[in-house]
Amino acid sequence: MVNVCRETSAGQDTKGSTKSFPKHETRHLSEHKNIARCARFSPDGMFVATGSADTSIKLFEISKIKQMMLPDSKDGPVRPVIRTFYDHEQPINDLDFHPQSTVLISGAKDNTIKFFDFSKATAKRAFRVIQDTHNVRSVAFHPSGDFLIAGTDHPVAHLYDVNTFQCYLSANPPEIGVNGAINQVRYSSTGGMYVTASKDGAIRLWDGVSASCVRSIVGAHRTAEATSACFTKDQRFVLSCGKDSTVKLWEIGTGRLVKQYLGATHTQLRCQAVFSDTEEFVLSIDESSNEIVIWDALTGEKVAKWPSNHIGSPRWIEHSPTEPAFISCGTDRSVRFWKEIL
Repeated sequence: MVNVCRETSAGQDTKGSTKSFPKHETRHLSEHKNIARCARFSPDGMFVATGSADTSIKLFEISKIKQMMLPDSKDGPVRPVIRTFYDHEQPINDLDFHPQSTVLISGAKDNTIKFFDFSKATAKRAFRVIQDTHNVRSVAFHPSGDFLIAGTDHPVAHLYDVNTFQCYLSANPPEIGVNGAINQVRYSSTGGMYVTASKDGAIRLWDGVSASCVRSIVGAHRTAEATSACFTKDQRFVLSCGKDSTVKLWEIGTGRLVKQYLGATHTQLRCQAVFSDTEEFVLSIDESSNEIVIWDALTGEKVAKWPSNHIGSPRWIEHSPTEPAFISCGTDRSVRFWKEIL
């Protein structure tokens, strides 16, 4: 289902900022049969996948989304969904694309990680499955593609060899309490480190080779859950988001809090905070007002606040790694694509 109208970000930009975030237009792309829970772009920015509580995964081709958004498409209706996968028994929690091949992985509440080859038009089911021991909350490929890391209800991430499925755990993990389930895990750009955001409010940095914990930022979001964490491209900082309604930037070398991005309420959902493709801006969600919030990454100033056009708060936001465009996923089951108005 596609809306015929073209919608634009109509929110009032905040004055006095060092940079202004360009206006974006948004389109309703598709609808799952239940809550749209997560999204991930491919490293080349050519595809985006979404996962749902209805246990399905939808794969979109970005070029077809852009074609669909043209005011006068002469080719008739364009279908941006090029694949739909059905192979999980429980809601999808996270997704990732292999850095070199046409493989998409998904982690779900059914304790599995599944591998889908999206080069095959007829493929509906996974061609490989990792059976984990816990609810798989988050997944991420190592930049080499040879390993993947899984954040689960277990307090220590599970590191898998993609070729052998051998599972490795840190030999000397820090002492983590009973509420240490991992909400998100992400690799740095070189794979030299990975970061975990945990339900106990901690952000932990791990060596990508030895899997030893090199830094624990305990209480990064006080006693509230840390819901997301990601590295800057230069691997000097980590951006985290938590259910204490804060987004924070941490210096990896010292564990020092460098910047806070305030003014967006998120206390209920597994909220994300992400960088724009240039890392000039930080984006997140205000649950109370149902808005997309954007800050200047350098100054911490709020530069824009836009209606999300979802019915109810967006559950997930994910920015393209290659261009000024992002995806929002809603509790209203819908998936929206946002791109800069040129």
